[in-house]
Amino acid sequence: MSENFLDLTDVTVRSVSVSEMNNNIYLVTSKSDGSQLLIDAADDVPAIDSLVDSASSDSGVATKLEGIATTHQHWDHIRALHEYAERTGAKTYAGTEDVKGIADGADVAIDVPLNHGDTVTVGTTIMECVHLRGHTPGSIAYVLRDSGGTTVIFSGDSLFPGGVGNTENDPKRFTSLLDDVTTRLFEQYPDETLVLPGHGATTTLGAERPSLKEWRARGW
Repeated sequence: MSENFLDLTDVTVRSVSVSEMNNNIYLVTSKSDGSQLLIDAADDVPAIDSLVDSASSDSGVATKLEGIATTHQHWDHIRALHEYAERTGAKTYAGTEDVKGIADGADVAIDVPLNHGDTVTVGTTIMECVHLRGHTPGSIAYVLRDSGGTTVIFSGDSLFPGGVGNTENDPKRFTSLLDDVTTRLFEQYPDETLVLPGHGATTTLGAERPSLKEWRARGW
């Protein structure tokens, strides 16, 4: 199982794809203080262990997993959440409207419910929280602004290469999601912003921006 690696000024971002759903799990490690944030404990605890082990040398000091942020409540993104939160004692984060779904699906009481505009601070790493309504009621994208000039969006299942997330053919949900993605991501961050989705390959806002009108016209 291969891992991907992104080396920025302030942090490293390691990722691995797991399960029959090819879920992406991301691990952000601060170079300055070793604090770590896991994004989507989707499945496959041994694979997460390997990711954490691989990052142990990414900082000049000892690394420690301090937070687990969940992008949304769907079962394929939370299957390892209970075990990993219980084992590590890491603080858990998720969108307010998805907290109950995560409690029901993973038996995890989220420590910090998140709303649009909130931040997640783990050591020296700060993530901006962007609420994207439509794929689930409480989907959150986590945005990292590295001091080297790179911005990274961990978009969960709200934005992929080629379109927004599944809204189950519900026109109201689709419009809500595309409106939020347009105004809260594309109108706020530059073209070179990296988008790291919940499944599939990394893209950029610039690569996807020309297709926004096409997505709206096709309705998915």
